[in-house]
Amino acid sequence: MRYKNAVGIRGEELAAEYLQKNGYTVTARNMRVSHDEIDIIAEDEKYIVFVEVKARAQTSSNIRYGRPASAVDYSKKQKLIRAAEEYLRREKPGKSPRIDVIEVYFPPISERTPIDIAKLIPTKINHIRNAVQK
Repeated sequence: MRYKNAVGIRGEELAAEYLQKNGYTVTARNMRVSHDEIDIIAEDEKYIVFVEVKARAQTSSNIRYGRPASAVDYSKKQKLIRAAEEYLRREKPGKSPRIDVIEVYFPPISERTPIDIAKLIPTKINHIRNAVQK
């Protein structure tokens, strides 16, 4: 598995744990909706939340790209909106929808860092509610 993919998978695991610790019920992960994918679908009392997870190690090369959430560009936002709308049409959950982004920051590491990514601990998790709106 590529290093970047492993960091992304670890970020999604940690984001799901974060949501559960904060009162959400995670109902799906890596849900395919037509040609798009939603990283996490979660619910609380009021909302069904579609979550895009962006994870990055804090290295000098990554810092120049800005915050992880900045990777959710116009095209990605349109895909998230399309996937959420399709899911809502199919499932009719009866809750207000919301699209969030969760940023997972890892300590400085690189592909050459001898570390078990499955045990990697984040330095910060940032939950951005209503990060994507129609």
